[in-house]
Amino acid sequence: MNNLRISLVQGATLWRDPAGNREYYGDLMAPLHGLTDLVLLPETFTSGFSNDAIDDAETMDGPTVAWIKAQARQLDAAVCGSVQLRTGEGAGASQVFNRLLFATPDGGLHTYDKRHLFRYAKEHERYAAGRDRLTVEWKGWRICPLVCYDLRFPVFSRNRHDVERKDQLDYDLLLYVANWPSARAYPWKILLRARAIENLCFVAGLNRVGTDGNGLHYAGDSAVIDFLGKPISECTDEEVVSTTTLQAAELIAHRERFPAMLDGDAFSLS
Repeated sequence: MNNLRISLVQGATLWRDPAGNREYYGDLMAPLHGLTDLVLLPETFTSGFSNDAIDDAETMDGPTVAWIKAQARQLDAAVCGSVQLRTGEGAGASQVFNRLLFATPDGGLHTYDKRHLFRYAKEHERYAAGRDRLTVEWKGWRICPLVCYDLRFPVFSRNRHDVERKDQLDYDLLLYVANWPSARAYPWKILLRARAIENLCFVAGLNRVGTDGNGLHYAGDSAVIDFLGKPISECTDEEVVSTTTLQAAELIAHRERFPAMLDGDAFSLS
């Protein structure tokens, strides 16, 4: 397990403009070639958080999936973000998911469908909820990527301890890609820290900035948090690309020094 360089691409997503957003975020990421291992893009980075974008949802064979895989190859880094994707399974709203894509330079692609849909904005009425949590192994790190509203549900993200796997925890790094309005900025900041402390892991939260087509303002506040809940890097409310190096030895030492996972409760997710 070596150190991991992680880049937060905090941008002002264009409203319902997939081609424009691919160009916009591609330009922001381009200078990162050779300088990072993992790049985070916001939730619904091709459209903004629009329920009406369901009408333009792409498929897994569409341009955005091909684009994110190409970006991973060009940057020689993993690239992660979420978009609305139509699977063709079922009928009506059940066909479209808020799907996180985790692309790697070798052409690999992992997906996670947002489990907790934001009822306050009626996301649950238009999109289908995912079920299973995803853990990806990348550069020697075990990574759990989640989406926005998932941050409010600690049971689903709980880092479980498994003695059968040589005392490993489920993951080392927890990711959240989001469209989290500034009106609820305080819970965003506090919950990122809580998830890091309780799960003995690093946490990276990537949010957008600007004002969307619904008139909602986003303050960014993207951050990388260490296992003690302390920010290693924090962004303000401006467009920025920020790269932080996660120190593997510090995480390992903390878990050895403070093995709270040995006293955790055993449970399974359903």
